[in-house]
Amino acid sequence: MSDQQHIYIEEGDKVEKRKLYVTVSAEHRPDGTCLPKSIKLANNSEYFIDRIVQVKRSASDVGGRGVRYSIIIGRQQTYLYDEQNGKWFVEAKFG
Repeated sequence: MSDQQHIYIEEGDKVEKRKLYVTVSAEHRPDGTCLPKSIKLANNSEYFIDRIVQVKRSASDVGGRGVRYSIIIGRQQTYLYDEQNGKWFVEAKFG
Protein backbone atom coordinates (compact mmCIF):
# COMPACT_ATOMS: atom_id res chain seq x y z
CA MET A 1 0.00 0.00 0.00
CA SER A 2 1.33 3.44 -0.88
CA ASP A 3 1.70 6.22 1.68
CA GLN A 4 -1.22 8.06 0.09
CA GLN A 5 -3.79 5.32 0.72
CA HIS A 6 -5.66 5.16 4.00
CA ILE A 7 -7.79 2.24 5.15
CA TYR A 8 -10.32 1.84 7.91
CA ILE A 9 -12.94 -0.71 8.85
CA GLU A 10 -16.45 0.29 9.86
CA GLU A 11 -17.16 -1.51 13.13
CA GLY A 12 -20.67 -2.76 12.35
CA ASP A 13 -20.61 -3.28 8.62
CA LYS A 14 -17.04 -4.52 8.13
CA VAL A 15 -16.70 -2.32 5.06
CA GLU A 16 -13.18 -1.36 4.15
CA LYS A 17 -12.73 2.06 2.53
CA ARG A 18 -9.65 3.27 0.72
CA LYS A 19 -8.53 6.57 -0.71
CA LEU A 20 -8.11 5.75 -4.39
CA TYR A 21 -6.72 8.34 -6.80
CA VAL A 22 -8.46 8.36 -10.18
CA THR A 23 -8.37 10.12 -13.53
CA VAL A 24 -11.44 12.32 -14.07
CA SER A 25 -12.98 13.57 -17.29
CA ALA A 26 -14.91 16.74 -16.52
CA GLU A 27 -16.74 19.61 -18.18
CA HIS A 28 -15.48 23.03 -17.11
CA ARG A 29 -18.10 25.70 -17.68
CA PRO A 30 -17.59 29.44 -18.28
CA ASP A 31 -19.14 30.26 -14.89
CA GLY A 32 -16.33 28.32 -13.17
CA THR A 33 -18.30 25.22 -12.28
CA CYS A 34 -16.84 21.78 -12.88
CA LEU A 35 -19.00 18.78 -13.74
CA PRO A 36 -17.20 15.43 -13.57
CA LYS A 37 -18.43 13.07 -16.30
CA SER A 38 -16.42 9.89 -15.72
CA ILE A 39 -13.69 8.36 -13.59
CA LYS A 40 -10.93 6.03 -14.73
CA LEU A 41 -9.11 3.65 -12.40
CA ALA A 42 -5.44 2.64 -12.63
CA ASN A 43 -6.41 -0.53 -14.55
CA ASN A 44 -8.07 1.71 -17.21
CA SER A 45 -11.62 0.73 -16.20
CA GLU A 46 -13.81 3.75 -16.92
CA TYR A 47 -17.07 4.48 -15.12
CA PHE A 48 -19.52 7.11 -16.31
CA ILE A 49 -21.20 9.23 -13.67
CA ASP A 50 -24.97 8.91 -13.97
CA ARG A 51 -25.82 11.71 -11.57
CA ILE A 52 -24.28 14.27 -9.25
CA VAL A 53 -26.38 14.41 -6.09
CA GLN A 54 -24.55 17.10 -4.12
CA VAL A 55 -21.45 19.30 -4.26
CA LYS A 56 -19.85 20.81 -1.15
CA ARG A 57 -16.51 21.39 0.59
CA SER A 58 -15.79 18.55 2.97
CA ALA A 59 -13.18 16.34 4.61
CA SER A 60 -13.01 12.68 3.70
CA ASP A 61 -13.25 9.81 6.19
CA VAL A 62 -10.21 8.22 4.51
CA GLY A 63 -8.01 11.32 4.68
CA GLY A 64 -7.88 14.48 2.62
CA ARG A 65 -10.32 17.23 1.88
CA GLY A 66 -11.58 19.32 -1.00
CA VAL A 67 -14.72 19.72 -3.06
CA ARG A 68 -16.84 16.61 -2.48
CA TYR A 69 -19.11 15.38 -5.24
CA SER A 70 -21.70 12.87 -4.09
CA ILE A 71 -22.11 10.80 -7.26
CA ILE A 72 -24.16 7.89 -8.56
CA ILE A 73 -22.57 5.30 -10.85
CA GLY A 74 -25.05 2.59 -11.79
CA ARG A 75 -26.84 1.79 -8.54
CA GLN A 76 -23.95 2.77 -6.28
CA GLN A 77 -23.42 6.09 -4.53
CA THR A 78 -19.93 7.20 -3.54
CA TYR A 79 -17.94 10.36 -2.96
CA LEU A 80 -15.53 11.86 -5.48
CA TYR A 81 -13.14 14.51 -4.14
CA ASP A 82 -11.38 17.26 -6.05
CA GLU A 83 -8.36 18.22 -3.94
CA GLN A 84 -8.01 21.30 -6.17
CA ASN A 85 -4.35 20.56 -6.85
CA GLY A 86 -4.94 18.48 -9.95
CA LYS A 87 -5.68 15.33 -7.94
CA TRP A 88 -9.01 13.54 -7.63
CA PHE A 89 -9.88 10.56 -5.44
CA VAL A 90 -12.82 8.37 -4.53
CA GLU A 91 -13.72 6.68 -1.29
CA ALA A 92 -13.52 3.16 -2.70
CA LYS A 93 -15.49 0.55 -0.75
CA PHE A 94 -14.42 -3.07 -0.35
CA GLY A 95 -15.94 -5.85 1.68
